[in-house]
Amino acid sequence: MAVTTAAGAPHIPAQNSVQKVMAQVLVALLPGVLAYLYYFGIGMLVQIVLALSFAYLFEWLSLLLRKQPLRMFMGDLSAAVTALLFALSLPPLAPWWCSLIGMLFAIVIAKHLFGGLGHNRFNPAMVGLAVLLISFPRIFTYWTPPQMLADTSLSLGDVLYTIFSSQPPGALSWDAITQATPLDQLSTGAATGLLVTEVRQNPVFGDFGGLGWEWIANWYAIGGLWLLWRRVINWRVPVALLLTTFLLTTPFYLFDPDANPLPLQHIFSGATVLAAFFIATDPVSGSATPRGQLLFGVGVAIIMLSIRRWGAYPDGVAFAILVMNMFAPLLDQYTRPRVFGHPR
Repeated sequence: MAVTTAAGAPHIPAQNSVQKVMAQVLVALLPGVLAYLYYFGIGMLVQIVLALSFAYLFEWLSLLLRKQPLRMFMGDLSAAVTALLFALSLPPLAPWWCSLIGMLFAIVIAKHLFGGLGHNRFNPAMVGLAVLLISFPRIFTYWTPPQMLADTSLSLGDVLYTIFSSQPPGALSWDAITQATPLDQLSTGAATGLLVTEVRQNPVFGDFGGLGWEWIANWYAIGGLWLLWRRVINWRVPVALLLTTFLLTTPFYLFDPDANPLPLQHIFSGATVLAAFFIATDPVSGSATPRGQLLFGVGVAIIMLSIRRWGAYPDGVAFAILVMNMFAPLLDQYTRPRVFGHPR
């Protein structure tokens, strides 16, 4: 007679798994990735391939050293999400070793040294990015202009040569193939005493954000809304982050539009929308309580805007996320919902 062993309660199978959640995040990112490739060329695809390759190499080595089951963890797609978020934050012509260093710190240091998936205290992709921002800030000047503004068209061979040799092809200079991002333009303009209205005369600016960047942000937002509809992420963090960004920048813009950018400029330039829907919503390194998630989104927005206004970096998303990752346990401690039957 066959013997059936019953597992412990509950007996309702889980509707979600790590692999399913990560797969949905990758699908939601796809429209933004395609828009990125359209506006900034094939270099971003090379960065994605490099980041994925190094991420899975370090994932495999870390699992071997930790004697963890390879098939289960290599197939959960968490390394792929980390690599993609990291690659989307790199300039398209960043040297190949940026992905090597970034994924070393993201996968080995930030993820596996803390105990693996579910135990990391900091967002792995942002750890890898922050290491590069601090150690090699010049790399983040290697942004190519939107293809409709580019004076020089780079072939796939030119892009590969630049990425793997860390120098432009032929007789070209970096100035000939790169251009400051909209946030860089605003930061540099403010430092040199230019008015925002004067800086925005540069063709790199679009209707309310950066040319190309605003459309990429739109597609990230569409992917994020799809994740909300699928209940993969919670609405509190993205709403708090985006609403705080808008509310904090609006009074400054209304008071002095010549010295302060449009509120929508802050939202649709840089990594604000990507952070709101795909990075700050990380359930492991973020806050877990409802009020804590609202405060987490507010904190990311405040720190990000402070760095953009007074810091040395034009964006500041990576540092804002990591600082709030540090405060997430404290937020959870002081915003825990009241347990039924337990007095405050």
